[in-house]
Amino acid sequence: MQPPCEHEDTNLLLQPLLEGQSYGAAAADGTQCPSVAVPRNSPAKRDCLVVAVLCFGNLINFIDWFIVPGILLDIQQYFELSDGKTGLLQTVFTLCYMLAAPIFGYLGDRYNRKIILGAGIFFWSGATLGSSFITQSHYRIFVLSRGLVGIGSASYSTIAPTIIADLFEEGKRTTVLSIFYIFIPVGSGCGYMLAAGMAKSTGDWHWAFRVTPCMGGLALLLLILLVPHRIQRKTAAHRALSISGMIGGADEKPDVYRPTRTSWCQDVGSLVKNCSFVCSSLGLTAMAFVTGALGMWMPLFLYRAQVVQGLVPPCLQDSCNSSNSLIFGGITIGTGILGIIAGAEAARRLRKINNKADPLICATSMFLSALCLYIALMVAQTNILSTFIFIAFGELFLSVNWAVVTDILLYVVAPRRQSTAIALQILVSHLLGDAGSPYLIGAISNAIQARNVPSLQWSFRSMQYSFVTCAFVGVFGGGFFLLTSFYVEEDRKEAQRL
Repeated sequence: MQPPCEHEDTNLLLQPLLEGQSYGAAAADGTQCPSVAVPRNSPAKRDCLVVAVLCFGNLINFIDWFIVPGILLDIQQYFELSDGKTGLLQTVFTLCYMLAAPIFGYLGDRYNRKIILGAGIFFWSGATLGSSFITQSHYRIFVLSRGLVGIGSASYSTIAPTIIADLFEEGKRTTVLSIFYIFIPVGSGCGYMLAAGMAKSTGDWHWAFRVTPCMGGLALLLLILLVPHRIQRKTAAHRALSISGMIGGADEKPDVYRPTRTSWCQDVGSLVKNCSFVCSSLGLTAMAFVTGALGMWMPLFLYRAQVVQGLVPPCLQDSCNSSNSLIFGGITIGTGILGIIAGAEAARRLRKINNKADPLICATSMFLSALCLYIALMVAQTNILSTFIFIAFGELFLSVNWAVVTDILLYVVAPRRQSTAIALQILVSHLLGDAGSPYLIGAISNAIQARNVPSLQWSFRSMQYSFVTCAFVGVFGGGFFLLTSFYVEEDRKEAQRL
């Protein structure tokens, strides 16, 4: 007796079925499964809509991240802050973000991801809107509000990539993840430009925090309407399909999570033993350190360099010159898009000739980024145009890594541990990276200024010297990615086996 064919409403299995291919027991008997009354491109269109909604949410997420750096000089003057206290704003945001990430990773591996994403969008949008009404005497509440935004953002950054991983096979996944991660630099740049533009047009920086909550409401509506309530998680059988084109058993049911459930401690123990995961996470930590410091302080550093050169006057008004935020935002968008596309294409081509291509690409780009950043710092006092050029190249090489390093995680970690792995990577990279780098750069700058006579010259030099730390951290990051290349092949095979 021939076993019945099972039809699953997923892009993973339905598309080959519609193309006349058969799998499992039916294929062994040469039996053709009956046609399915679903439009041929329906699953693909649905998946594209899901990705579009997730990308829109990622855009809003990173706009909210970089609103504060876009109007940092205004905020510093409004609350009368030193460099150290100013850097604390982004540090509190990132600390809350990274501490919440493992919690959302645990929930994302076990409960409905759509509900978690929707709650996160609602929470961070409400916190952003609330922060726009905080007065000058309540700086601590303003810091707290940034921490709440970080908690909401953690839910999104932890879970959204795993949904994409479940929708697409390995060949397409890098491309789709590249599109998703393009919205990191695009959102970051838009955050600078939106904040600077709103502050300039309204004369009040508070309005910069009142735009993204409206966008968040739209994203929440699109999430409810367009994203399926349940998206099938990849199991070991589905991983086998992507490798061999066959599934050994025909009894796999949709929306059933077959692998044996493990505890969170067991998952963490397995990930700690994964050398590729550990080394690539440390490389990402160095990236986060540099990116966090650049994102927070670079517009202010450029402003101080221009003041020293006599190109702009010192800011003594309530609303300061925001042109550097606009320019830096544009650089971030352009180099981010170009870097992520270049990284994905380089990875696609080089994987065909070298199985270690991904970590080697990341290592090379980190070394080049550190060199460009160091040159930019050294020429800042004499040639502002050269500074912008080398900063652009530094950001370009940093952006090459975003999609590539995430794809490394997705193929060296078993599918059932991916949300936890992403959450842990977020925790480590932010704890040792951009959670501390904005505050550290500000604290070093304060310490240097305290040892010298207060002046515009030392205000610039203190920031310049503190930024050199980032160049050295970038070199260490390249070293960790080189170490990843020694283990990546073995860990990839182990993940496929699981």
